[in-house]
Amino acid sequence: SGATSNLKNYEERIIRDSGICGGEPVYKGTRVTLRTVLASLPEDSAADILADFPSLKAEDIQAALEY
Repeated sequence: SGATSNLKNYEERIIRDSGICGGEPVYKGTRVTLRTVLASLPEDSAADILADFPSLKAEDIQAALEY
């Protein structure tokens, strides 16, 4: 179902590990926290966020919203 694919989408991109950023949700393979991306969304466009964090993809921003 669509809900299952959305869940899978963010679970493949976002992890929580107590050894990384104190256990805050981060993007796999980075130390970029979801909090940082979500806090940027009201003021910055997705293109601005992707420029600031070149390790992220547009799908990562969507995954943050789904999380």
